[in-house]
Amino acid sequence: MKRKGVTLQLLWMEYKEQHPDGYQYSQFCERYRVWKRQLQITMRQEHRAGEKMFVDYAGPTLPVVDRETGEVQHAQIFVAVLGASNYTFAEAHPAQNVESFISGHVRAFAFFGGVPELVVPDNLKSAVFKADRYEPTLNRSYQEMASHYGCAILPARPRKPKDKPKAEVGVQIVERWIMAVLRNRVFFSFHELNQAIKELVNRLNHKPFQKLEGSRQSLFAATDQLALRPLPATPYEYAEWKLCGVHIDYHIEVHRAFYSVPYSLVGQRVDARITQNTVEIFFKGKRIASHARAFAPGQARTEPLHRPKSHQKHLEWTPSRLISWGNSVGPNTGMLVERILQKFKHPEQGYRSCLGLLGLGKQYSTERLEAAALRALTINSPSYRSVKSILQKGLDKADLVARDHRVTPNHNNVRGAQYYQSGLLN
Repeated sequence: MKRKGVTLQLLWMEYKEQHPDGYQYSQFCERYRVWKRQLQITMRQEHRAGEKMFVDYAGPTLPVVDRETGEVQHAQIFVAVLGASNYTFAEAHPAQNVESFISGHVRAFAFFGGVPELVVPDNLKSAVFKADRYEPTLNRSYQEMASHYGCAILPARPRKPKDKPKAEVGVQIVERWIMAVLRNRVFFSFHELNQAIKELVNRLNHKPFQKLEGSRQSLFAATDQLALRPLPATPYEYAEWKLCGVHIDYHIEVHRAFYSVPYSLVGQRVDARITQNTVEIFFKGKRIASHARAFAPGQARTEPLHRPKSHQKHLEWTPSRLISWGNSVGPNTGMLVERILQKFKHPEQGYRSCLGLLGLGKQYSTERLEAAALRALTINSPSYRSVKSILQKGLDKADLVARDHRVTPNHNNVRGAQYYQSGLLN
C-alpha cells in the first residue's frame, strides 16, 4: 500500500487469483482495517507547561497585491503553537527563507512573552541543513538564534507528522479560522495583511473550547505563561553565516563588498557573520575582525593594522608630504615631485616614483639629487628612471646649458632666415 497506485481492490484481485475460494472484497477490506489498527498504535503525547513550541508553515498562501504594478506575491503563513495550552501565533512572511523563518520565531517569543524549553520544527531547509532521523544538522543561523534564547531545537523526524501533531492541528485551525475568513479580501502590503491576521489570532485564542472549559487564552494564562522562561534583554538580530576565502589583497568578499582580515590569513578560509549593520569574521572559532557593513557594490572596509608593515608605511605618504620632502631637499626636487604627481590621473599612481626618489636621496648627496632634478626638469623628463639614470651616469656633475642659449653652427647645408625671406620659395 505504500507504493504509489496500489489499492485495496488491486490487492484483493491478486489475492483471489491465488485463492479463488477466499474472502470476498468487503470481508477482505474489513480484515485489512483490523490488521492496520493493530499495526499503527498511536501514543498519546502529554505536554508539560512551557516545554514545547511547535512551528510550521501553512500549505495554502494568501495574495498580496502591488498597488503600482498589480503583481501578486503569495504570502507564506507562519504558525507557532504552544504544547500545553494550544495558544497560537500566526503571521505572514514574503518567503519561507531562513531570515523570515527566524524572524517568525523572534516575534512568536515576544507574542508569548517568554521562551519554551524546546522548539519543534519540521525538516524545512530554513531549519535543518541536513535531515537525519538520529542526528539532524541544523542551519547555523537557526542554532545561533536558539542559543541566544536559551532553548533547544528538536526537529521532527522526516515524514513523521505525528511527531508534531500540535503544529499540524494548529495549521489546520489557522487555515479554517483565519485564512478562510480572509479569502475574499484584497491586501496591498504585508503590514496590512498581518494586522488583519493579528486581529483574527486574538479572536481565535479567546474563542471558547467546544469540549473543554475556557479558551486558549485562559489555558495559556494557567499553564504555559507561568512556566515559560524569561526573554533575553535584547531580541535576536538575524545573522547570516558565509564561508569565505581570503584573497591575495587580504580581503574577503561578502555581497559584492570587501572586508579586510590580518594579511597572514591570505589563502585561508574564514567564516563571516553578516547582520544588518555589521560583518564579523571568524577563523577557527575566534573572531579576528569586525567591520561596519558596506552596502555599495565594490566598497571596501579596511583596518590599517591588517596590512603588512610595508603597506602601512606606503599609505603613510600623501601628496603634500611628498612635496614637502622634495622641498626639503631643494626647490628643483620639490618641483620634480609636483611634476611627477601631476602626470597621473590619480596622484597615488605617482607615489612609487616619488618614493623611489626618496630612496635615491639615501644613496646620493642632497646636492647631487638637486642637480639631477634640475637636469630632469630641463630636458622635460620628470621621472624616477630619468633621475636615476642621470645620477648613475654622473650627468648631474656635467655643465647644463639651457637650450635657448645654444648657437646654431655655420654650415653650408644650414639655411638662414634670409633663405626663407627670398623669392626662392615661389
